[in-house]
Amino acid sequence: MAEKRDYYDVLGVSKDASPDEIKKAFRKLAMKYHPDRNPGDKSAEEKFKEINEAYEVLKDSDKRRRYDQFGQAGVGGNEGGNPFGGFNGQNIHFDFGGDSFGDMGDLFSQFFGGSGSSGARSRRQRRGRDIELSLTIDFKEAIFGTEKPISYSVDIQCDRCHGDGAEPGHSQKTCPTCHGTGQVVETVSSLFGPIQQAVTCQTCGGDGKVADVKCTKCGGRGVLHTRQTLDLKIPAGVDEGSAIRLNGRGDAIRDGQTGDLFVDIHVRPDKKFTRDGDLILSEEHVDMADAALGCDLDIDTVDGPLTIRIPAGTQSGTDFKLSGHGAPRRGSRTRGPQIVTIKVDTPTRLNREQRRLLQQLRNA
Repeated sequence: MAEKRDYYDVLGVSKDASPDEIKKAFRKLAMKYHPDRNPGDKSAEEKFKEINEAYEVLKDSDKRRRYDQFGQAGVGGNEGGNPFGGFNGQNIHFDFGGDSFGDMGDLFSQFFGGSGSSGARSRRQRRGRDIELSLTIDFKEAIFGTEKPISYSVDIQCDRCHGDGAEPGHSQKTCPTCHGTGQVVETVSSLFGPIQQAVTCQTCGGDGKVADVKCTKCGGRGVLHTRQTLDLKIPAGVDEGSAIRLNGRGDAIRDGQTGDLFVDIHVRPDKKFTRDGDLILSEEHVDMADAALGCDLDIDTVDGPLTIRIPAGTQSGTDFKLSGHGAPRRGSRTRGPQIVTIKVDTPTRLNREQRRLLQQLRNA
């Protein structure tokens, strides 16, 4: 993968540019390279993505500070789109909503978002219903992966008629109501007078066929309603708002394709850690004497406790990068870093001796 350009160069601003200058530069470039103004121009589209990526970092004071200190490693390594690639095992796919490039700002999502085509919708007409569930997992489970049991109600194919709705030994015949078309024409009243519209045939449910003798187990529906339980494998690195898709685990339908099961993943907030792409962020507090003189500091990581060296003269807000202690990177076995921000605590209550010593230090 080609090395990314410096974000300041992308927007054409200096490294000491004010937030207003950054915003003005972004708006000017976004207007120039917006895909609506450059239809079919792939280079303009790539430039537009690059501009948005740079702005998303530089407009945020915390991300900008980390970028200035660590470069790309300080702002997360996951680019836009699905940050997990493919996972084997249980036919898992990830779905992150309409904006396939991630949260790149309103201007970006307006262009790249949107719903599916009419052709896609028509292909879904003879599918069973998709089922959507929600599952909440812990922060560390999202980092390292886990397996969770899930239970849900679903229509499955009838094992007696094998989904065609006819009693074994009997066949289906053309629906007498719609004559095999699967639709009937209804006339409804409107402000403009009678209007004819095609609707799904209620007799055959749109199949165009009905059972000569209905299955005694499913009553001709071709499906049975039941409750299923399965163990869901959640890959390492899954993030808040992603969805795991299990093909063919949704509702079955007579003479049609079975729907899919979507499990929306929610990650329970952690008291110690937050996440930004493949970064894990945390804070550690030291007193001003340790910050001034330097010390060894015991800190927490998702992998367990670790000791780092705090150099003498460390200022509040200084970041330390712990490589390999962040979240898994897309398409790689490596992990991002953990960024530890040091907060220097200033004492608010001093006894007489402490005050005397501090005054003596100040005078010295």
